[in-house]
Amino acid sequence: MTEVLVVGAGPTGLALACGLRLAGVAVRVIDKAGGPATSSRANFLHARGSEVLDRLGALGSLPDESQRAMSVTSYLGDRPLVSLRFGDPGLRTAAPPMVISQARVEAQLRHRLGELGVEPEWGAALTAAEQDGGQVTAVLGTGERVRVGWLVGCDGTASTVRKAAGISAPGVRLSERFLLADVHLDWDLDRTGTTGWIHPSGLLGVMPMPHPSGDLWRILAYDPEETQHSAEPLTEAAILERVRAILPERSGRADVRVSDPEWLSQFTIHRRLADRYRAGRIFLAGDSAHAHAPFGGQGMLTGIGDAENLAWKLALVVHGKAGEALLDTYEAERRPLAKDVLRGTSAVTAMDVTRHALGRFVRDRVFAPLFGLPWIQRKATWAASQLWVSYRRGPLGRPYGTVPRPGDRVGDLPCAGPDGGSSRLHAELGGTWAVLQPPGTAGAFPTALGEHAVVLDRADGVDELWLVRPDGHLAWRGTELSDLRDRLASVFGLGR
Repeated sequence: MTEVLVVGAGPTGLALACGLRLAGVAVRVIDKAGGPATSSRANFLHARGSEVLDRLGALGSLPDESQRAMSVTSYLGDRPLVSLRFGDPGLRTAAPPMVISQARVEAQLRHRLGELGVEPEWGAALTAAEQDGGQVTAVLGTGERVRVGWLVGCDGTASTVRKAAGISAPGVRLSERFLLADVHLDWDLDRTGTTGWIHPSGLLGVMPMPHPSGDLWRILAYDPEETQHSAEPLTEAAILERVRAILPERSGRADVRVSDPEWLSQFTIHRRLADRYRAGRIFLAGDSAHAHAPFGGQGMLTGIGDAENLAWKLALVVHGKAGEALLDTYEAERRPLAKDVLRGTSAVTAMDVTRHALGRFVRDRVFAPLFGLPWIQRKATWAASQLWVSYRRGPLGRPYGTVPRPGDRVGDLPCAGPDGGSSRLHAELGGTWAVLQPPGTAGAFPTALGEHAVVLDRADGVDELWLVRPDGHLAWRGTELSDLRDRLASVFGLGR
């Protein structure tokens, strides 16, 4: 029997399904699309995303496939205004930030999910969902009625699941039309970073994309004037024509030649946040719960984080290891984060698309030079990485005490694996909890987690017991196993 039905086979839905399967939950993934996406708006994966994929066993060859474009240089006319360089945020991570298409991230997640025994079902649209007692009845476009214990909507900003659950997601439009194009360009622009031009007609950004030819670029162009002339969507031919006109005009490079478009699209930026993430046995995750501006690469990153957070909690409840109250901590931990991220991406959007003279002056003459300062660049790298995410102020955390506190992220610490060989913490999580203990520790590990936990000997010299959640956050620290049993019972609702 299917215990969890996941609607949406994008990065959030696939990551959630992988996390559930790693914990032994029977899951089914459906998507209304006819097949996997071959192109996507998202094309940057920050350090937190790499960590999640690593824990799921889905990082694969992505680091080798990715483009290393770790700088952003902005021009005002033909003058370099500021250069922001993304680098190592100071902590060991599974992979550095990387330019990689969302389509490739999804492909790697599908491969991992296939290894775990599940294939997404394409052309399978959800049309309705009703809850009755202890189950959800999902109705598919084929007429099939599916009875499941839990339903999770990872089906994007126009989420059918959200509407079926009666959850509202108020939002506002932040911009006029943007154009997106993946095209081959013949020019000599540096491919080691992203380049942007601040122009009176609108923002222009270009990013190198991985491709065997070495000349594929992602073009992002704000096109507000054209939006005013026509509210109708542009055809692909019209988008290409606009890109060919905009590139030389705003970059000042009259010799650039555009050929062989791989993908052409357009969008407007909306900010949206669901009022709640849960309605009984129905949950929302990713874009169905929050819609972001594309600047900063936070949308896919936040969605993958939602998936990992929900997966381990839902798995414990499905297996009868924890009460349903644990599931309320999903919204309590993840919605405040989405609110913070939305605030940041909305502010960046407002600054990027401002048409007012005062706003442009403040952006170009005040804020832009600040980003040349090393400490600002380090702060920007850290903020974009989401390695700072903490749940210490949430219902499972502890706001005071020695760092790291319960709720804080735990780095990828060295340890000895169950077989005694050298390993690292995040590689051992993989859908399970971990107890980090000083070598030679004696005592009976609490049975509440059973086969869903692994005991590891520390190799970092810390003489203390730590319980680490499957998503890499600290659940408890101390010296007495009896205190750990109490923590599992009182905070996580897990039996002794």
